Amino acid sequence: MLESTVAAIGPLDEPAMAAARDLQGRLTKPAGSLGALEPLSVRLAGLAGSCPPPLPEPAAVAIFAGDHGVHAQGVTPWPQEVTAQMIGNFLAGGAVVNAFARQAGASVTVVDVGVATPLPVDPSDAGSAADGGAPAGDGGALAGDGGAPVPGGAPAGLRLVAANVRAGTRDMTVTAALTRDEARAAVETGIRVAGELIDAGAGILLTGDMGIGNTTPAAALIAAFAGVDPAEATGRGTGVDDETYRRKLGVVRAALDRHAPDPADPLGVLAAVGGLEHAALAGLILGAAARRVPVLLDGVIAVSAALAAAAFAPDAVGAMVAGHRSAEPGATAALRHLGLDPLIDLGLRLGEGTGALLALPVVTGAVRVLHEVATFDSAGVAEK
Repeated sequence: MLESTVAAIGPLDEPAMAAARDLQGRLTKPAGSLGALEPLSVRLAGLAGSCPPPLPEPAAVAIFAGDHGVHAQGVTPWPQEVTAQMIGNFLAGGAVVNAFARQAGASVTVVDVGVATPLPVDPSDAGSAADGGAPAGDGGALAGDGGAPVPGGAPAGLRLVAANVRAGTRDMTVTAALTRDEARAAVETGIRVAGELIDAGAGILLTGDMGIGNTTPAAALIAAFAGVDPAEATGRGTGVDDETYRRKLGVVRAALDRHAPDPADPLGVLAAVGGLEHAALAGLILGAAARRVPVLLDGVIAVSAALAAAAFAPDAVGAMVAGHRSAEPGATAALRHLGLDPLIDLGLRLGEGTGALLALPVVTGAVRVLHEVATFDSAGVAEK
């Protein structure tokens, strides 16, 4: 599945991009007056192969959740059980991502790809993507539009996908976090989830994540793929104190020194120092790029996964839209390496998909301009 997905990813369509540039030049506004929205609309036309491109709707957030063996090194004060507890909060509709998703009219799919502790939900309410099936069965298909209760107790528009590859990664300072087969399984879970969401009608995918300690492997991935010093890639995550930050930076250095990951071997990098949610997010991005559907990236976890996706298939960058600039320093390093400019910069560092959701109206607006704004000729407006 991974190889066939990568093979299906191609470059942006140049004739569609040329048509979008021409149309932008004929709309009733000064050329360039919409700033970053204009090249974004051109790129989305190139991704879709049509001008104007389809409106990026409906939106679907995919939150991949996993735990990390490196948690044992004291890189965060938060207990590992919080990962599973937050999944319960997501499914109850009580997290920030839920509030923003309701505002945006986006569905939320939570994917257990590697949580280490029992989930506070009934497994019978979870669909399964582990074997290529639909992401939610009759008991777990929590689709809806208003937040009303449905069977299983979760609000409408929410669902859980049971796709646990293993109960958390190994400690990357001691051994590889994953085997290559485990890393592949997580990537292919992300590919499947992307396909299922697109088949269900999603016009844009938004990345989300949950995993206590997951900014530590994200820093290692960014340092490995972007070729930056670990100090440039490592931030304070949930807001750790100076002592914990120094420990965290040392952990990232130690893992990179132990494994010397080769950025030309993205599966090997993910296995050595990645997380299951990072690998699955890379797969989600690849799956969307193969279907020529845009992916709106959230914060530092998402962009670390995007680096892996770009290493698998450089043309996958064409499907990526940087939602925001995370306060984590590694996010800036990763975006620079990808050549992506974030749409908003609000100092966010929550994750979950929150920054991507806040940026969603910007993406929709960029495309809507091509659909709805009159040209000088059609409006009878004189040009300069």
